[in-house]
Amino acid sequence: MIDLPFLALHPDARVPVSAYEHDAGLDLCSVGGYTIEPGRRAIVHVGLAIEIPTGHAGLVIPRSGLAARHGITILNAPGLVDAGYRGELMVALHNTDLDESFVVVPGDRIAQLVIIALPAVRPVEVAALSLSARGVAGFGSSGRR
Repeated sequence: MIDLPFLALHPDARVPVSAYEHDAGLDLCSVGGYTIEPGRRAIVHVGLAIEIPTGHAGLVIPRSGLAARHGITILNAPGLVDAGYRGELMVALHNTDLDESFVVVPGDRIAQLVIIALPAVRPVEVAALSLSARGVAGFGSSGRR
């Protein structure tokens, strides 16, 4: 287990927690009120800064219930939080519903933060790549199911 330091930047900020013991995501909560009109987006403040350990990154991902019930997703999902970032966490929420506005009130769980370990990588230019069964087949290449 790793410690994940958070700094409250707003009096209503809540340190993220998991809903259940073995959940991968930590719920991020809004510190402000927002109305997101149909088809529009809003930058929602969380009121926290985070210190992600070196060798790790944070992924900000949508909450499945908000997506299924209200069409609320994250515009740049997953949002990437690098280990060196010390600013406020914010979430670019997008209302995909074409008819209904979505209201965010302070304290609403708006997204999840997942911390992942990253291997050290070194890009190396080569003359050719090894062959694979998939090759260069891209979007939709495995068929529709």
